[in-house]
Amino acid sequence: MAVILAHLLDGWAYAQLTAPKFAETDLGRLLRIQGFLPTWIVVGAALVLTDWPRRVPDGLGVVFRRGFLVVGSATLGGGIAEVVKILVRRLRPAAGAGEYLFRPWSERTFSTSGLGMPSSHVLVAFGALAMLSRLFPRARPVWYLLAAGCAYSRVAAGAHFLSDVTVAAVLGIATAEVLVRRFPPRAIP
Repeated sequence: MAVILAHLLDGWAYAQLTAPKFAETDLGRLLRIQGFLPTWIVVGAALVLTDWPRRVPDGLGVVFRRGFLVVGSATLGGGIAEVVKILVRRLRPAAGAGEYLFRPWSERTFSTSGLGMPSSHVLVAFGALAMLSRLFPRARPVWYLLAAGCAYSRVAAGAHFLSDVTVAAVLGIATAEVLVRRFPPRAIP
């Protein structure tokens, strides 16, 4: 339902929410960096180091679990974004002045440069932050506020349609859910 609504609001959002100077502000940079994979590698390393003293007797798999889940969710999300971009082939909003344009298969078949659906930044951010919301549920509003901020930063920059970031958010949350079911986190002693 959210994806359909986002598609219906794409034209309005492109006209009303685009604020390119926002990306140049400190807040804009902070929100965008949520979609930068090295951010989550650092956070994953911090989680491993936090768990290390308490969990070594339980084995290294337990020590690395939370860090792996955060980094894995962000990385898998970024990979999914690249594959979906190649399949969907919708160009970024600026290419069509806010209208949908699609790249033909005969042009740069396996390049994601200039493609916008879904947003890689937002999928990485939602993958990692949805995982953090599972690992630290009391802070869930903070995690999702950061993820939504990353989505807004991409729309404000004019780099993505509202539907690009909405699809990315849905896929990021699904990525985290699949990983947390496959590799359930253990309770902190």
